Amino acid sequence: MNTKIVSLSIPPASLYSFEVICVTLWVLLMNKVIVPATRTFFTSGAELTQLQRIGIGRFLMIFAMAMAALLEAKRLESVQHGNPLSIVWQLPQYFVIAGAECFVIIAQLEFFHGQAPDSMKSMLTAFALLTTALGNYLSSAIITLIAGLTREWQSPGWIPDDLNEGHLDYFYWCLTAISFVNFIVYVYFASKYRLKKIVIDG
Repeated sequence: MNTKIVSLSIPPASLYSFEVICVTLWVLLMNKVIVPATRTFFTSGAELTQLQRIGIGRFLMIFAMAMAALLEAKRLESVQHGNPLSIVWQLPQYFVIAGAECFVIIAQLEFFHGQAPDSMKSMLTAFALLTTALGNYLSSAIITLIAGLTREWQSPGWIPDDLNEGHLDYFYWCLTAISFVNFIVYVYFASKYRLKKIVIDG
């Protein structure tokens, strides 16, 4: 991609900093806009529950992966025509991913701490953080598996060293499908769960 914005050259790795800024913006948006809006929307004055916020975050992740797939397809097309896309086009998906993280991670920590028995609050809060670490390992395993399988089917595969020769957009569509299945499974189990009354009243 074209990494220049006006006269500045933006290192691709620095986009993570933009995501951190977006998380901060989402936290402010949650506290100043979304939470007050939900209090107005619900006649009882209630806010979104932890499970509802986690569900919203998981849905946003589906949207973010679909955005990434569409953008990658457009990027490959632009490379073929010798007119690389600007790196600025990646910023919207980072904003959506930041929103997903804001909804899921904060609510997940609140859920584990609030729903756990008093004697297990610290342990289950640690388990909430452990799921993030396990997710990173699983992500690496999925990338390795798909890269290997697609390389066997048709060289150089979806994720070659030179991404212009691959189909990273197909990989993102796979992640979109996985995220969708994950969302459906989550909705099913979340609909069966009943929050502790003390959390609802709080």
